[in-house]
Amino acid sequence: MFGFRNPGLMRIPVEVALQGGEPDCRNRTLHMMFRLVGVGEQAGTGIPRILSGWQSQHWSPPSLYEKPDPYNQTLLELRMIDLFPKQIMEGLKARFPGRFESLDYVQRVALALAASGGTINHARLRTITNEHPVDLSRKLQHLTAIGMLESTGGRGAVYHLPGEAIPTPDDVFGPPVRNSVPSGSNMGSSSPNLTEGRDANGCLISDQLSLPVLDDLDKLSPGFRAELDSIAAEPRAQGKVDREVLIRVVLGICSGRFVTLRCLAELVKRTPQTLREQYLTKMVKDRKLNLAFPTIPTHERQAYSAAEAVQE
Repeated sequence: MFGFRNPGLMRIPVEVALQGGEPDCRNRTLHMMFRLVGVGEQAGTGIPRILSGWQSQHWSPPSLYEKPDPYNQTLLELRMIDLFPKQIMEGLKARFPGRFESLDYVQRVALALAASGGTINHARLRTITNEHPVDLSRKLQHLTAIGMLESTGGRGAVYHLPGEAIPTPDDVFGPPVRNSVPSGSNMGSSSPNLTEGRDANGCLISDQLSLPVLDDLDKLSPGFRAELDSIAAEPRAQGKVDREVLIRVVLGICSGRFVTLRCLAELVKRTPQTLREQYLTKMVKDRKLNLAFPTIPTHERQAYSAAEAVQE
């Protein structure tokens, strides 16, 4: 990847900068110097050109974001991660012979992301293109109409490839047990009524998911629990750590498995709400984490796994 870090926050909203057309020069004298020698303009097209260049190579969309800690700064991360892995593309071509190649770029990306991540939605598709949201809706609806995608839900629908079921927490854990509130480390218990199959580490095995699920800290093997505690040692021991530290810890815990929100929060000694709102939601948006249940991202029994392909 290429990473750029500038002091100070954006002077316009990040969403506006990504769309382009709103020039806002921080150093007008320096900018005028570049304009006079013919290597600068004032049209607000710089960031869209970067996005377009990355898109032309079919790489993962650049990530532009602000960070206030430990000081105000703006970061741009350009990752050379191919959005179209060969096995995904070959699978889609075989699944939709002659049809997939005839689609436009955005439609192919939508199918590729649905094939690799299980689902795609309107918000995710907006991060990879400057097309108008109405046009994106029409493209997703067109793919659904011609049978290349199926949708679940109404407003805010999630799309997936035809015939591929999307699991829910009830499918994996069974119906939630009400009027029974676990305490302590057992707060992550999610499947008390199932005839459970578990791996050597004590993680739940479900044919609904591609990875084992860490759903109950009390059922882990002592060695594996000690390993997780070691990974989470810094945030467990300190009241506050750098954001990068906690992100790294979360990815380490979620590597190779799904981890429920409550178990993850207990391991890093944070409240589930704080952890999700301040870290996990952004990590999912940045494709650092995958959701076990993408159709209901804020479900209390949501689980997360590290998206290995986008790790640095």
